[in-house]
Amino acid sequence: MNLSPQLASLDDLVFDNRFIRELPGDPETANFRRQVADACYSRVNPAKVAAPQWVAYSREVADLLDLSRELCASEDFTQVFAGNRLARGMEPFAMCYGGHQFGFWAGQLGDGRAINLGEVVNRHGERWVLQLKGAGPTPYSRNADGLAVLRSSIREFLCSEAMHHLGVPTTRALSVLLTGERVIRDMFYDGNPRSEPGAIVCRVSPSFIRFGNFQILAARGETELLRRFVDYTIRVDFPHLGEPSPAVYADWFQEICRKTAEMIVHWQRVGFVHGVMNTDNMSILGLTIDYGPYGWLDNYDPHWTPNTTDAEQRRYRFGQQPQIAYWNLGQLANALFPVFGEAEPLQAGMSAYAETFDREWQRMMAGKLGIADDRPATDEDLIIELLVLLQKAETDMTLFFRRLASLDTGGDRPDWKTRIAVLLEDCYYRPEQLSADYLERRDAWLGRYHERLRQGGLPDVERRRRMYAVNPKYVLRNYLSQLAIDRAEQGDFSTVDELLDLCRRPYDEQPGKEHYAAKRPDWARSRPGCSMLSCSS
Repeated sequence: MNLSPQLASLDDLVFDNRFIRELPGDPETANFRRQVADACYSRVNPAKVAAPQWVAYSREVADLLDLSRELCASEDFTQVFAGNRLARGMEPFAMCYGGHQFGFWAGQLGDGRAINLGEVVNRHGERWVLQLKGAGPTPYSRNADGLAVLRSSIREFLCSEAMHHLGVPTTRALSVLLTGERVIRDMFYDGNPRSEPGAIVCRVSPSFIRFGNFQILAARGETELLRRFVDYTIRVDFPHLGEPSPAVYADWFQEICRKTAEMIVHWQRVGFVHGVMNTDNMSILGLTIDYGPYGWLDNYDPHWTPNTTDAEQRRYRFGQQPQIAYWNLGQLANALFPVFGEAEPLQAGMSAYAETFDREWQRMMAGKLGIADDRPATDEDLIIELLVLLQKAETDMTLFFRRLASLDTGGDRPDWKTRIAVLLEDCYYRPEQLSADYLERRDAWLGRYHERLRQGGLPDVERRRRMYAVNPKYVLRNYLSQLAIDRAEQGDFSTVDELLDLCRRPYDEQPGKEHYAAKRPDWARSRPGCSMLSCSS
């Protein structure tokens, strides 16, 4: 094993590939669409592409894989992560899984446009799965082509890394590359297809196992394979729990529930909307996975979803994400019941989700408001009233909390209210909504908030430091990604790099980049890609 800090060649990557070594695969090796039974994966190679071109890479993810900057800029890197060459040790495959989509069982789904290259073990002994998204069809592609376009690839690449630097549990992204080929996409499924540049993202995660991996085995009555898959997952991804046993099964499910709750709290903290919380898009590790029609709240609106496919039902809207995660865990619990054989440990896990979410959400909101001492019973009304106010007038969520952090609590209350009114002035999208009644209600809340901060006794400098640490100045607003996409489609990738660099320090002031922290411009309110996305986005 090469233990040097950085590798000289991609052929020096150390692949373990335990997933395909320990779990049964599809005996059919031809690549055609089909139902795959009694197997956890199908072997399939990436499709060759015409003229791969380097767009961007994440140096932090490269470091996780022991890859030098020079190696990432090499032609061989481009060829390997476009799927044209397999490095030594790579054994590509696509996973078989099912899932509930928009609340309905969809049967077999699987990696329809994702191909796992293998599992790398880095010099620290950490396991990282490399996966190409958009590298061609697999047995699970159904009626699709298995390809991806540049706009969706840039969005996934940037958001994966932005979420990591925000402190949100997430899969990562190593690179995004053009394929040199064109792909036809009907972005809104409205009969207006167009030719777009094709691209491939290399996604990186400790595991890409989803709730749906277990669901498909349970749905088919493959109970022994289900048990084997559970045991494998515990041994590889949860080794700290010990060898599989009934007690460990219970601990395992509770940990999945707690990690999922913690992830959702982070989503709510930064205003992230996943957009398509199907059970096949839920990570067993509580990581944000499958960046498709996601979006970021500009004005605080718990009913908003960026996904046009969900425009009528709004099942996956921002404010319902906690309840959907709970529902999804219930579907996982149903799938696991044949292995557990009793409902009690599964119910305990569901309770753990609710308890964890409630506790961490209260803690998170107190942190966003700079409340140091724990008084959930008295602070709940303060928080609820604020969330009502944020909705009554279109208020930029990110700007509002950041400005709130910059307050000084010294001086008398009338003077304090005047100062905060100036601070909050540009947080509103429609100033005409600031009626006299609204301002009176807001000022009453500000008075209560001011008094609460004084009761907490935290010096302004320390309160501000804590609030800045959980309230980002910069988030990857939808329109910013779209600007990067517009330029990239013209061959200019500089904005992709600029946004990636911006997202590395989302909580810092970053002088000279304040324009990236401004609220959404009016032209982006309803522009496709900025406010409206689909599952093909």
